[in-house]
Amino acid sequence: MPTDAARNLEQPLRGTGGLLLCRAAPDAVAPAAVLLRRPMLLAPAGGGWSVLVPADLSWQGEEEPVDLVLDGWAAALAVGAPWPVLALWWDAGRAGFSLASGVRRPVGYVWLADGTPAGEDEAMRTFAGRLGLDPVFAVEALDALTRPDSEADGAARLRGVLAVLAHAGLALPAGLVPVRPADALAEAAGMAPGVRRTDRAGWREVVRPELVEASVVGPLMRGRRARLLAAAHLVAGSALGLWGLGRRSGGWAAAGGLLVAQGIAGLAYDRFRSDRARLPVPPD
Repeated sequence: MPTDAARNLEQPLRGTGGLLLCRAAPDAVAPAAVLLRRPMLLAPAGGGWSVLVPADLSWQGEEEPVDLVLDGWAAALAVGAPWPVLALWWDAGRAGFSLASGVRRPVGYVWLADGTPAGEDEAMRTFAGRLGLDPVFAVEALDALTRPDSEADGAARLRGVLAVLAHAGLALPAGLVPVRPADALAEAAGMAPGVRRTDRAGWREVVRPELVEASVVGPLMRGRRARLLAAAHLVAGSALGLWGLGRRSGGWAAAGGLLVAQGIAGLAYDRFRSDRARLPVPPD
């Protein structure tokens, strides 16, 4: 009987959709995912990996190409996190990915629906390096995806990327096939073990201060580093938002707005926790 991973590699390219792969556990991803202000489904995706899937189709009403929408989300999540975010996306004509890591320029690759490479070869080496993949096996396997192959369509190219990531611990839940329509992905994600929604009333429990500060993002939540990061968010978000508005790109404008919101929230959180720490402890 085929495994979940095997089933996830057997589906053809079918419709428009996308998902985000985060190189961190769900508890670390949840606080940042809440700030996307989108209905998202978050689930474990192997050791040290999480997957985020849009819970509905409201994002498709933005009338923007799927790659711009997903790339904007990935950039907004990664800029304030110590872990990278990989956006996988596809539509009727193309398929591709974009890796966002901190404030560095995103790196990605695109194929046409028939599998024709349409990206820069060097991008694959940069991609492997930023994810800490095997410098020999992974690079060779990724380089092969940039060469012409009449038998490999866009879906096969994405499956090749996932096969490489599987050696780094990625294990997508059953049905989360990154070549299926968005509604089918949402349905499958809703049944994944350990799945949670990031937009419901229970999000306050997800981002309890004690839990967040004990996670890998803890050093970025309080203190001088947190204040510097929040200020950087404000500056970068303002610039990105204005750039997106100038280009009439709702996705990038929204990403800029998210960064501004993260900056404001970061400064407010640091102030709140500092003030709370100074409060006297009542006697027993």
